[in-house]
Amino acid sequence: MAVAGATVLGCLEDKLRDALRRDGRQCLENLLNDPAVQVPGDHTRPGESCHAGRINTVDSLFGPLVLRRNYYSARGGEGGRAPLDESLGIVEGCTPGVARLMCRAGALEPFEDASQSLATYCGIQIEGRRIQRLVQGLGPEFARWNQSQPAPTTLPAGTVFYVEADGTGIPVRTEEVVGRQGKGEDGQAKTREIKVGVTFRQDPPTEPVPGQSGSPPPSTPGGEPPARVRPQRVPGSTRYVTSTATAQEFGQTLRDMARRQGMGLASLVVFLGDGAAWVWELARVWFPFAKLILDFYHAAEHVGQLCATLLGQDTPQANAQRDAWVTLLKDQEQGVDQLIQQAKAVIPRRSKTRQAALKALAYFENNRDKMRYWEYQAQGLFIGSGVVEAGCKTVVGQRLKQSGMFWGLPGAHNILDIRCVLENGQFDQFWNQRTLAAQTLPRAA
Repeated sequence: MAVAGATVLGCLEDKLRDALRRDGRQCLENLLNDPAVQVPGDHTRPGESCHAGRINTVDSLFGPLVLRRNYYSARGGEGGRAPLDESLGIVEGCTPGVARLMCRAGALEPFEDASQSLATYCGIQIEGRRIQRLVQGLGPEFARWNQSQPAPTTLPAGTVFYVEADGTGIPVRTEEVVGRQGKGEDGQAKTREIKVGVTFRQDPPTEPVPGQSGSPPPSTPGGEPPARVRPQRVPGSTRYVTSTATAQEFGQTLRDMARRQGMGLASLVVFLGDGAAWVWELARVWFPFAKLILDFYHAAEHVGQLCATLLGQDTPQANAQRDAWVTLLKDQEQGVDQLIQQAKAVIPRRSKTRQAALKALAYFENNRDKMRYWEYQAQGLFIGSGVVEAGCKTVVGQRLKQSGMFWGLPGAHNILDIRCVLENGQFDQFWNQRTLAAQTLPRAA
């Protein structure tokens, strides 16, 4: 009896939804086809011919709408306009409500999957190729909108501003890697690097941030770091940007975004990154005023590589030494200097592993000024670049690195421009502003 009841209720829900959609569609058609509706720009301009009552079928949240509106064509045959469509924000033959869902679904999953999702969740029948056209048409508009957002005029005193950068490869079509060297046996590249940048803010610590004048924070008896405050990101302050440009060009893009997010108003700017040379060159050129911190977890991986070189891969001795040196690096005031000193003492003078060990140790010698983790933690700062690493996975990987995908760069850029706005938590803001300014924004399709 319970099963039968559930079946009946499900059927009633479907029938009621269909009836509501039919009534909603009829109400919208009647409203939009009312001759009394005033449409901005609905008059003949010099050099135009008016085609009154031309029919256009538009997909809406309630189903297809049949609109009868005036269409104006240039007498030379060069294009035309439909003021009602423009004022309603019609794009790719869809109302703003449907276009919004199409754009979101197409940015989150493959286009055919997005088509099935809209049919399942909303009862809207939209082909995957239409979703693709919409996304490709609106991508540049998202990018322009993102770059036009106003900067804050003030930040709380003591705010810490973070900048992070990283890169991840995506599979691309053959024409996108012509002449590029790859790591495979044939020497031909099969991927292109997407550079990812992120900015976010940290609320002012309860006490003024120490160490800004260059002096380290006070130590406690025994050399232990003072009590640490777990750093927290300001909710809603995270912003992502992506690019396939050179590191130099990407640096300009990332700095521009940082300025728009209020970097110039912060009390301290921190640049976090892994050990990639292009990341630190970008920081040197575009963020020379920032405190540089090398991601602690990358540093810990290199400690493991150094220990494996000296004591063998996955041996008990190597694992024990790794744990000891990682703790030293993180929790002692002069941790990186002590690690270097202790490692030098155990590197053999004559051995096949000597050169490999010296090369592994050079990583710490070259980056020791970015590895003062005791100091950073005492200041309440982040020591990991997990935000940008997560961005490489969520913004880029989840959509562009699925099985069987091969991208052209323009299409990948359009997807990423939308996904950045999604991850920034501004997707609804974009659509609300677009709907309000439908006449002034360029048509995307």
